[in-house]
Amino acid sequence: MSTNHCAPAVERKKLSFLDRYLTLWIFLAIAVGVSVGYFLPSSATFINSFSSGTTNIPLAIGLILMMYPPLAKVKYENMGEVFKDIKVLSASLILNWIIGPILIFFLAITFLKDYPAYMVGLILIGLARCIAMVVVWNELAEGNREYAAGLIALNSIFQVLFFSVYAYIFITVLPPYFGLEGLAVNISIGQIAESVFIYLGIPFLMGIISRYALIKFKGEEWFNTKFVPKISPITLIALLFTIVVMFSLKGELIVQIPMDVFRIAIPLVIYFAVMFVVSFFIGKSFGADYSKSTAIAFTATGNNFELAIAVAIGVFGINSGEAFAGVIGPLVEVPALIALVNLAFWFRKKYYPGIKEV
Repeated sequence: MSTNHCAPAVERKKLSFLDRYLTLWIFLAIAVGVSVGYFLPSSATFINSFSSGTTNIPLAIGLILMMYPPLAKVKYENMGEVFKDIKVLSASLILNWIIGPILIFFLAITFLKDYPAYMVGLILIGLARCIAMVVVWNELAEGNREYAAGLIALNSIFQVLFFSVYAYIFITVLPPYFGLEGLAVNISIGQIAESVFIYLGIPFLMGIISRYALIKFKGEEWFNTKFVPKISPITLIALLFTIVVMFSLKGELIVQIPMDVFRIAIPLVIYFAVMFVVSFFIGKSFGADYSKSTAIAFTATGNNFELAIAVAIGVFGINSGEAFAGVIGPLVEVPALIALVNLAFWFRKKYYPGIKEV
């Protein structure tokens, strides 16, 4: 396993066993989730019984715990340099709010024009820029934590302000220009702000408070050498838990209508691959090092599936095609982005040979 210059050696050792077989653990978690959902269909009803509005509490807990360790490790005092780098900020905003939505729109109308409900669900996924799971993918690929945190915070603000407008433009206004029916999507800024607070605000606050409180009382050396290695495995354990829950919720449908899953998966895989490669090399062309290019790439590639699913359920209903496409989003994203973590390491070996592996 490779090491990052800013990652303590003790942390790498602690995570090495989990990291080394991470892809295997993830595919096992997917298999367990699908099996539970298929052989115990009542499990989905049981898991959904722990819901408040459109928020599934087990999923929310898994995501919050998953994000907490990486956000506790962020050196928030260094985040000012992220916002000083106007080129990187501009590139991230263009990738997230112009290139990403346009790319997913054209992929959706190309591959799913005969399945309008899935098409709309896919567009919703692309419009919801990632503010949650991207923290984990960036961490696993040893991207720059401060850049990732800064870019995610920026995305969250844009999401609250513009998601409703984007949904109106890409789902109501644009489709008729391509011979397709436009649909009305009504969602308030308050609903989006609630989703952003649950999936980003809570773990951000937990990370900031624990970091500065513990450093103040116990010292920075204790925090880095004792506390960080203890909490680091929580990320991967919570990730696996979240994957099992997600896949078990739709395990029965995945087995029953695999071709529909495949139809939705094809444009998503293309989207993830194109966004990651384009974003990584845009960062590199701006002179960003590996860790910053990786942070730019993952923040531009991932999606806020929690928000996309919540909107699809709220507007079209829990049993709608739009909601089904929304749920398939993270099911495709998990293995796709694990593959992109490995691609990131390959890029590092090829284009940043000065970084040694241990």
